[in-house]
Amino acid sequence: MRITVIGGGVAGAATALALRRTGAEVTVHEAYQDPAGAVGSFISLAANGLRGLAALGCLPEVQRRGFAVAEQRMWSATGRLLGAMPRGRLAGDTLRSVTLMRGQLVEALRTEAERAGATLRTGQRLTGLTEHADGVRAEFADGSTTEADLLVGADGLWSATRTLLDPAAPGPAYAGLYSVSGRAEGVPGDPSVFNLTFGRSGAFVHLPAPDGSTWWSAQVAAPEPPDLAAVPQADWPDRLAGLYRHEQLPLALLRATTEVHRPTLMHTLPAVPTWHSRRVVLVGDAAHPVGAGQGASMALEDAVVLAQVLQRGGPLAEYDRLRRDRIGRMLKAAAANRDAKTAGPLARRVNDVVLPLFFRHFHDRSTAWLYTHELGVLA
Repeated sequence: MRITVIGGGVAGAATALALRRTGAEVTVHEAYQDPAGAVGSFISLAANGLRGLAALGCLPEVQRRGFAVAEQRMWSATGRLLGAMPRGRLAGDTLRSVTLMRGQLVEALRTEAERAGATLRTGQRLTGLTEHADGVRAEFADGSTTEADLLVGADGLWSATRTLLDPAAPGPAYAGLYSVSGRAEGVPGDPSVFNLTFGRSGAFVHLPAPDGSTWWSAQVAAPEPPDLAAVPQADWPDRLAGLYRHEQLPLALLRATTEVHRPTLMHTLPAVPTWHSRRVVLVGDAAHPVGAGQGASMALEDAVVLAQVLQRGGPLAEYDRLRRDRIGRMLKAAAANRDAKTAGPLARRVNDVVLPLFFRHFHDRSTAWLYTHELGVLA
């Protein structure tokens, strides 16, 4: 089977690797000329994402590029500990969450996909597709075309494949948050601990890295999308320090910042009704950007499940059926996660009372469906 994959990020590279494991002939078409280098900020992979990597055969390589994070602590705006629990897993699970730069994850997946025999072509932005009796034809902005038996749209939140598959498909909407991340030096902290503070201006994440620095991410609540490009990169620590001036540790980290990554607006996507046709299928953020730290893990799961379905000769409708309910549940969890990060003063006070009880008595029960999900293997 000849398969064209549109997009060479996490979803595209993982899908290419999974499909090569089934013996398919796979070519990845990436819009950008240079797929290497830093891509975004840091991400964490929970136990379910790590099982996806294990099914793809590249878990050890990703673990080598990142570092394990054993515990997660949740803090109120006043610095009170609301709860502590295993990071991205249930108590007793030996798979520890792995944190690494997104670019490192993409690079690892692309390297493994190419080693497995996939072809990567860069500078090819999808502009058209046509399904016919014998396959699907893809057209690119550089004038080139390609024919395949199946086309996989793994081209992210702003997916061209999604729009070409269904011109009536919904588009992304601003989520009421923007994100700025960076690295600070000289602020001591507990190693192997992921910290999330529910601040007055939004959530603030930080975790100490093995090199002694601290990685941080400010997820700022803003009802209207700001013009992020209007703020010089070097001004972000001071700007954020003003927003998080009441949160002691976030403020200390912002004042000790030595590196800032490009800020981004955060978006949501209404439920996408059409994930596939006869010869086109969507995976990852092209179909369902979930947020809540699960975007990469869900893309890895998609890749494995799609490959398993095709390997046994199943229809694309089976892939859709196997993934819809789980993604729908994840989207509800992500919405609750966003609400907690954008809570006003009254809601924050309620959360300060309710969350400790939830984390102590209900966390494992409420997240077991997410972290214990088994994918099986690829031949």
